[in-house]
Amino acid sequence: MSDTLYLSLWYPNLRLEALPAKLSAVLGEFAKHGGEPRVYAVTVWPIRWTESPTFQRVYGHGERGAEPALAVEESLENLHEDYAYEFQIGWSLWEIETTGEQPRWMREPRLVRVTDTGRSLTRALTRPMAISVSILARRAVLEEGIELDSVGARHVEENVRQLIELTAAVEKASGATARLLWSELGESLAQRLAARLGAAN
Repeated sequence: MSDTLYLSLWYPNLRLEALPAKLSAVLGEFAKHGGEPRVYAVTVWPIRWTESPTFQRVYGHGERGAEPALAVEESLENLHEDYAYEFQIGWSLWEIETTGEQPRWMREPRLVRVTDTGRSLTRALTRPMAISVSILARRAVLEEGIELDSVGARHVEENVRQLIELTAAVEKASGATARLLWSELGESLAQRLAARLGAAN
C-alpha cells in the first residue's frame, strides 16, 4: 500500500465553469511555499482513467514551464464534466542523500500532481466537487527511520511546516470549504506530523 500523502479539497455547489479559477488558485500557491512557479505538464483523462488521454502536453522544467493560468486555459479549452484534469508542478523539500560516502541533505524539486476528479465521478459519489493534490511519499517529508542530528532535525521541521503552510494556503486561496490530508495507510497524519515535529526539537 502506498504511503503517498494526499490533500483533498472540497467545493460544494461548484459550477463547472468556475473550475479553472480554482485550479489556477491551487497551482499558484506552490511558488509561495517552496514550489515552482510554472507547471511542468498537464494531462486530460477520460474519467475511467483506463482510456488514453484526450490531451497531454509536457512544457518542461524551470523557465520552459507554463504559467498556471496558461496551463489551465489550454487543458480546459474543451471543458467537459466527464474529464479529469491533471497538472504536474515541482515542489521542493529537504531530503537526505545517502549514496555518497557521507550522507548529505539536499533540497530538490519533486513533481506533485494536482487533479480535478471530474463532475460525473463526484456526483456518483454524492460528494461536492473535489481537487486532489498527490504530494509525496510520507517518508520523503518526515524522513522516518533516520536518526536525526541537529541539522537533520531542522530540515525535517522545515518540511513539516512547509507542508502545513501549503495545505492551509491552497484551502484559503481556492475557497475550499474543507480539506483533508491523508494517506492510504489510514494512520492519523496529524499525530504523525506532530510526533515527528516534536521529535525533531
